Amino acid sequence: MPLFKRDRREEVRPAVVQLRQTDRHPFRLMDGYIPLHQPEFSLYRSIREAIPVVDAAILKLVRLTGGVEVSCQDKRAERELNQFLRTVPAGWNQQGIQAFLDGYLDCLLTCGRAVGEIVPSRDGREIAAVLCGNVSDIEVKEEGNPLDILLALRRPDGTTQVLPRQDLLLFTPYSPSPENPYGVSLLHSMPFLSGILLKIYQTLGANWERAGNLRFAVVYKPGEEGLDSRRLQERSELLAQRWSQAMESTRSGAVRDFVATGDVEIKVIGAEAAIPDCQAPVRLIIEQIIAQTGIPPFLLGLNWSSTERMSSQQADIMTSELTALRRTLTPVVEKICRLWLRMHGYDTPFAVEWEEINLQDQVEEARAELFRQQAAKLERGEESPHPLPAATPSPQGEG
Repeated sequence: MPLFKRDRREEVRPAVVQLRQTDRHPFRLMDGYIPLHQPEFSLYRSIREAIPVVDAAILKLVRLTGGVEVSCQDKRAERELNQFLRTVPAGWNQQGIQAFLDGYLDCLLTCGRAVGEIVPSRDGREIAAVLCGNVSDIEVKEEGNPLDILLALRRPDGTTQVLPRQDLLLFTPYSPSPENPYGVSLLHSMPFLSGILLKIYQTLGANWERAGNLRFAVVYKPGEEGLDSRRLQERSELLAQRWSQAMESTRSGAVRDFVATGDVEIKVIGAEAAIPDCQAPVRLIIEQIIAQTGIPPFLLGLNWSSTERMSSQQADIMTSELTALRRTLTPVVEKICRLWLRMHGYDTPFAVEWEEINLQDQVEEARAELFRQQAAKLERGEESPHPLPAATPSPQGEG
């Protein structure tokens, strides 16, 4: 005989808890990002892929940088050199130094550094191609002197091999500093805000998926007359069947009403919870992201202001940004041109010339030039034949 009798009552089982699915956006590198000294190139590329406005801003900077030409004292060398710059192969079925600089600058802004290679012909008398390299496969090493750096190839097993022809390699850091001498990406301050923005977008899509695909709750109350459990179950099954038929007819395009007797209540599940407005937080985050790129918002399709014209101050700031990018790329172009001139036996000085950046209003520039000329005549004591025209206010409220 057992000492302790078991309780013959049925064990109470806990109710099944319905867990919410933890949907996350596909760019999970931003959620687990921890700032370290080693740059995360895959993270920066994910930011461009996840946020279209960032990708559009970088492409705008690349396009607005403009084209480049070279002027030499020897006009024959100038013609041949410019012909070479227009026709040099740049890889991936592209041609011209501008195609190379577009990919080089794109990598420079995204990863904070860019590498390239000058490929000579087999006989060593011509430059066969100018190619961009993958920065993820390159490691920068110092040889005891910050002025002397070596580019090494990172192998899959973790070892590195110093590349043999360093004079044919191109390397450019973006915004170097004492802490980051090999460049900092334009996107280095965006992972935190980008993660928040993607959470908002992911939640917004989930909310619209629930709100757009309506779910109904049909509640039948028997009333005071009451029904036994069997008849109550039969009527509930009949209501469910008729409601399902009505919904199926709606999907096929037909209109079918649902008629029921008794106290029947139909509600939309989740209709009481309104979708929160995300316009204000999304704009706040995008403003911070665009401020890092230095591009006016209306150039990216964001019409936040009452005017869609660029003010003179914005044009000057944009011009200075593009000029800084050109200063970064000029040494690369000079190295390529210097090597080509040496291969062809030319010893002539040359200068890299970029296309003129013109973001100002031509009418306003002409009026300002007229004012300067008339003011100079007045200073010399000459009487101007035409009075100074009255300055018209610009659409931005400027004088």
